[in-house]
Amino acid sequence: MPAPQPEAALDTGAAAALSPEQRQAIEAAAFRKLVAHLRTRTDVQNIDLMNLAGFCRNCMSRWYREAAADAGVTIADPDAREVVYGMPYRDWQAQHQREATAEQKAAFAATNPGH
Repeated sequence: MPAPQPEAALDTGAAAALSPEQRQAIEAAAFRKLVAHLRTRTDVQNIDLMNLAGFCRNCMSRWYREAAADAGVTIADPDAREVVYGMPYRDWQAQHQREATAEQKAAFAATNPGH
């Protein structure tokens, strides 16, 4: 499993003039749009995301669960995944996940050693 990702300081540029509440609301809306976008792009496989961006839907669900834990809220992995996938993970796998090609697996091994 990769090391936990540090939070980015997003209080720079235009965000520097926002109140913490405004910034949090905007960041939450951006997250919701990203999740909605990924829910519609079922053609983009998690391995593609990992190979190109170094994260996938499962990473996002883990970050969601970790953020909840930081706020004192316990969310189980399957429940966090359902937030990101919009359905139980097993259902998403059955409906949308394809077997990774040899090329995708090789790229993953090269770009994500030890993962």
